[in-house]
Amino acid sequence: MELDSFDIALLAALQRDGSMTNAALAEIVNLSPSQCSRRRAALEQAGVIEGYVARLSATRLGHGLRAIIRVNLSSHGQTKEDDFARFVTAHPQIRSAFSVSGDADYVLDIRARDLDAFADFVHRHLLPHPQVAQVRSEIVLKTLKDERGVALP
Repeated sequence: MELDSFDIALLAALQRDGSMTNAALAEIVNLSPSQCSRRRAALEQAGVIEGYVARLSATRLGHGLRAIIRVNLSSHGQTKEDDFARFVTAHPQIRSAFSVSGDADYVLDIRARDLDAFADFVHRHLLPHPQVAQVRSEIVLKTLKDERGVALP
């Protein structure tokens, strides 16, 4: 899909606030509300806009600890990686998971209530997993930047 300057402005506005009405978008993008509605629908249909979410405060909701965990599997193969993917999906404290290049097989972004809850997850669930060979974790002390979305021109 070819994006023009109106599409990019619309995407930038929606990325800041996905709950914006077409009337509010129209003021920012300098199009009519009906044109914004059509463009938004076309961007949704094309899969450029995947959905809309509310950004919640993990800390205010009682998930004050964030950690990054690097995981190495004991062996590889599609069945074993599928099994680990099911494990990741089944644990809500794993907020993001990435298969990566480098010295780890996976990087997990974890949210937990506190250090005890984090340790419980690592010791009761992650380390005992039959595919896990090594776990290295870092506790996030301070978040410098946590942007969502995509950089737009």
